[in-house]
Amino acid sequence: MAKRIQFSANGGPEVLQYVDFTPDDPTADQVQVANKAIGINYIDTYVRSGLYPTPTMPSGLGTEAAGVVVKVGSGVTDLKVGDRVVYAQSTLGAYSDIHNVAEKNIAQLPDTITFEQAAASFLKGLTVYYLLRQTYEIKPGEIFLFHAAAGGVGYIACQWAKALGAKMIGTVGSAEKAALAKAAGAWETINYREENVPERVAALTEGKKVSVVYDSVGKSTWEASLDCLHRRGLMISFGNSSGPVSGVNLAILNQKGSLYVTRPSLNGYVTNREELTLASNELFSMIASGAINIKVAEKQTFPLAQAQRAHQALESRATHGSLLLIP
Repeated sequence: MAKRIQFSANGGPEVLQYVDFTPDDPTADQVQVANKAIGINYIDTYVRSGLYPTPTMPSGLGTEAAGVVVKVGSGVTDLKVGDRVVYAQSTLGAYSDIHNVAEKNIAQLPDTITFEQAAASFLKGLTVYYLLRQTYEIKPGEIFLFHAAAGGVGYIACQWAKALGAKMIGTVGSAEKAALAKAAGAWETINYREENVPERVAALTEGKKVSVVYDSVGKSTWEASLDCLHRRGLMISFGNSSGPVSGVNLAILNQKGSLYVTRPSLNGYVTNREELTLASNELFSMIASGAINIKVAEKQTFPLAQAQRAHQALESRATHGSLLLIP
């Protein structure tokens, strides 16, 4: 018997239940992982709330964790029992002691990276990888805007941008978060509670604005983000923390300068083991070199049984960096 978090109805953190379950044996193409640290991501709140519907109820939650392989399916070729691994694109159910994951979605974890570091950075780090390296390739010296710079993804983006020699302007909600983002590598910060974001971007760029905006906030920042772009700039909307962008008038893209918009996700960029290996190797090398430093504050680490409290903390926007569950 093992433990996991599940929910039987959509809603707030209160719907999350800590229950017993009996893990199935892995199928031919799966490995069974004993999780040591579990990543909490904002997308988990979308699944819990029903914004991203689940195929069945009750449902598990979470897609990211790091741990040790304890069983392998008959068709598994590259992994063995005892391997240290990390994953970020599993089927729902990573909020658990034990989880079965397709081999193609698992990366072997170098000994130099702890389970906690891996679970705190893998999905977020792979997200920053595809955003800054593939969706739009950030160049040395380039100025760009990244919302929620002190959040889990944003904090890694600050560091990655600095390593690339780029100038990241990060939006934050407090002076404390501004200091965190600047310390991580942001070139400049904008407190969106006190400053007009498009006006500040224009001032920082001497009126030129930016080529690309990375926006995980969604509804509340949509038009402001468009106003930060220069002619034929690219708006990358990759999250909905303030609610989904809806009812978009495409003509506004013309009116604001023949702009481009994309709504990407990791599953559109890492679709097989070869792509996962390429992405994870670049992330691991950034961590190993010290260019990206992954720290998880003790107050942002929760026992698996306290998933409700972890989600409350995440949605309060009072946290910074990554949150973890520990089985």
